[in-house]
Amino acid sequence: MLHREVSANIFKELRVNRQIRAREVRLIGEESEQMGVVPTEKALQIARERNLDLVEVASTAVPPVCRLLDYGKYRYEQTKKERKARVTQKGGALKEIRVRPRVQDHDLETKIKTAKKFLADGDKVRFFVIFRGREITHPELGLKALQKVANDLKEMAGLDGTPSLEGRIMSVVFSPTSTKKIAKEQTAEVKMPEVKVKEEV
Repeated sequence: MLHREVSANIFKELRVNRQIRAREVRLIGEESEQMGVVPTEKALQIARERNLDLVEVASTAVPPVCRLLDYGKYRYEQTKKERKARVTQKGGALKEIRVRPRVQDHDLETKIKTAKKFLADGDKVRFFVIFRGREITHPELGLKALQKVANDLKEMAGLDGTPSLEGRIMSVVFSPTSTKKIAKEQTAEVKMPEVKVKEEV
């Protein structure tokens, strides 16, 4: 689809359509075929006729090299590649989300949505429950909240180890899991393992 105006702050290294300043360009078709050196106006006309965009892919060449392509689709695919490369390089960061033992349903849903965004980016997510005062006498409240989280995330994450209670903090880590593995292993309701308690020093 032809994008008549493209924000200059998106993919700043690329000029698109009317942003291209050269009078003529070396044109490459959507199937990577060489179309020779043509006036920029002619290249723009061809792009319009094919409902595509003219994208400058080599600005330092003489004349600049431009390709005919769907710029929206190109941006989407490049973003996916960059995200995948970033996740592969860093192995995923560890994000942390705090909940209260008596967390309200709507608050927990909001935190779960945030966790899903982190997981979609390839990051691990640590949910932790902090008990205050006599709340520590009811660890089942924290476990109930984590159970809800586990079931809501089962389609995109698995438990990384078992929940633990250290002092007044109960926590569990979720890791992104492949769709195939999840479909095979987590179609049923997730059952939280027994909480491991670590004595306070």
